[in-house]
Amino acid sequence: MQPGGQPNMQQIMEQAQQMQQQLMTAQQELAEAEVSGSAGGGLVQAVVSGSGELKSMNIDPKAADPEDTESLADLVVAAVRDANRAAQELQAEKMGPVTGGLGGGAGGLDMGGLGLPGM
Repeated sequence: MQPGGQPNMQQIMEQAQQMQQQLMTAQQELAEAEVSGSAGGGLVQAVVSGSGELKSMNIDPKAADPEDTESLADLVVAAVRDANRAAQELQAEKMGPVTGGLGGGAGGLDMGGLGLPGM
């Protein structure tokens, strides 16, 4: 710290670079992670990446009634939503410790202008 209790620019830049590396690592882990969701008691299962990209879908033949495609569509949507919910929880788990306090609101530091990915 410089006289007067103010951090110097060097310290701020080092912290920003360290935070950027942590964010990039967390984003990579999310892209590689897979979480699943299901609906209809497991009749429809969706797998998404930790960043929310749909990777695969499995539909039990029992769920495929040609006379009732609306129910199947509802199950698909519900399974994808369930998987995305799990992905959001994983994102919060991975990114929370890195981004904690960066909200720009009360007491937070708005890092958006520093070009940090995901900010």
